[in-house]
Amino acid sequence: MVSTSPSPLHRSSAIDPERWPDVVTLPPAARLRTAVAERVVRHALARLPLRARINGGADVGLGGPTIEIHDPAAFFGRIGASGLIGFGESYMAGEWDAPDLVGVLSVLAGHAATLVPEPLQRLRGIWAPRRPGGQLGTPEAARSNISHHYDLSNELFALFLDETLTYSSAVFRGFPADPAQLPAAQHRKIDRLLDLAAVGTGTELLEIGTGWGELAVRAAARGARVVTVTLSREQQELARARIRDAGFEDRVDVRLCDYRQITGVYDAVVSVEMVEAVGETFWPVYFRTLEERLAPGGRIALQAITMPDDRMRATRNTFTWIQKYIFPGGLLPSTQSIERTTAEHTGLRIEHRFPFGMHYAETLRLWRERFEARTAEIDSLGFDAVFRRMWTFYLAYSEAGFRSGYLDVQQIVLTRPREEAAR
Repeated sequence: MVSTSPSPLHRSSAIDPERWPDVVTLPPAARLRTAVAERVVRHALARLPLRARINGGADVGLGGPTIEIHDPAAFFGRIGASGLIGFGESYMAGEWDAPDLVGVLSVLAGHAATLVPEPLQRLRGIWAPRRPGGQLGTPEAARSNISHHYDLSNELFALFLDETLTYSSAVFRGFPADPAQLPAAQHRKIDRLLDLAAVGTGTELLEIGTGWGELAVRAAARGARVVTVTLSREQQELARARIRDAGFEDRVDVRLCDYRQITGVYDAVVSVEMVEAVGETFWPVYFRTLEERLAPGGRIALQAITMPDDRMRATRNTFTWIQKYIFPGGLLPSTQSIERTTAEHTGLRIEHRFPFGMHYAETLRLWRERFEARTAEIDSLGFDAVFRRMWTFYLAYSEAGFRSGYLDVQQIVLTRPREEAAR
């Protein structure tokens, strides 16, 4: 078994054991699993376009961005115990680093389907950590899952988001994007969604997932009346203040409730990067709710992060680092899974899709660079070095997913075909 005592790196680090129990302590792992993990990882690294420097030794790999593994025993032990969760926790613990973290993670994301040999992939149900049942998207779990992320601190998000406080992909006019372009790019994204939903004067609009209120403000400025719902109390309070300051308090109702609790019928429904948090089990409920809330002839405009259908099917029950530390309970859908769910459980059909994954990569780069530049201010909010490494890894990991093409983001319009609407 791998020792469960703190590693040498941890003895010299101020890691809070109550806050980070699985980072400060190496997990127990069978020697066989650790040995298999080391063999698989070394074999994979040798075939990838990167350089792996293990404990200062000779480089392994075909050349490219460098990953420096300072504590190989801990690194391979964590991967042996919990796969990619261990890989992320090892970064949080400082056991490996990369001067170009996004570059390394982009290489790994681009080869995600082949990193693990096919015979071991067929045994995923045995070696991969299983998702905890308590993270399913019931109303109670959904509130807890959303609070875990969005109630961290409004001040924290304000440090790396732009002035619009928009926490989803922007749409730029060109690349590379400049930080000064981000507010306009976020408004371009929002306006495109509102156009797709045909939001204008007199529109009764439902927004599922308020964020910090920027979309509701833009819709109200068009003359719409907006009901917007969130499960985050911190978001609700700040969104209300921002809507009031913009002069639209009489046009926007910000409610703290689950999407399943909404009543009424609306001319248009918008939902930005919300379906990812719903959970596969509740996708039928989510899309039926959208349909039930939509007036005849209305339009639904979604923005959704998607992944390839084969990878979604292969990993749908796996517990991931992102689920453990960033977004509990979530699962990224594929375009095909949205099509299947709407076809089997609703009368909705996809009318329009606009994929723009590279725009998300640029958005995340700008967020990450600002986050990394605000270390002192993040520390002053009470967040420690492990938290900063965790969020740097999260932002870089996400950016790499889009740069490699493993992830995409799409604006999707759902409508009822005429024959369905007439029934």
